[in-house]
Amino acid sequence: QVQLVESGGGLVQAGDSLRLSCAASGGTFSSYAMGWFRQVPGKEREIVAAIGYNAATTYYTPSVKARFTISRDNAKNTMNLQMNSLKPEDTAVYYCAADTSFVTMRLNLGSAYWGQGTQVTVSS
Repeated sequence: QVQLVESGGGLVQAGDSLRLSCAASGGTFSSYAMGWFRQVPGKEREIVAAIGYNAATTYYTPSVKARFTISRDNAKNTMNLQMNSLKPEDTAVYYCAADTSFVTMRLNLGSAYWGQGTQVTVSS
């Protein structure tokens, strides 16, 4: 059983940056693909970015490409999402997820493990 805890959310202004972190425990972190998802009320949860078990493969949803960077540190069991040039439409609850399949995560087919979420609010 993998436990995931997100941190780093908050209220910022448009154009600002935030760094989200996800700390994992209870499993072999380096064997999981990891990802960030987000959800706003009334909409389905969408994938933001994903990273393969060894960081060799990454995916970004088009709306965040060139602004967000996903990374992981397998020695520290952590994953980060650096978010730059934030826009009001980035406002959402952001969730950390883990799954043994990068493809499952990439296609948003339902990851095995989820964190509780952290709120990111970007004001205009």
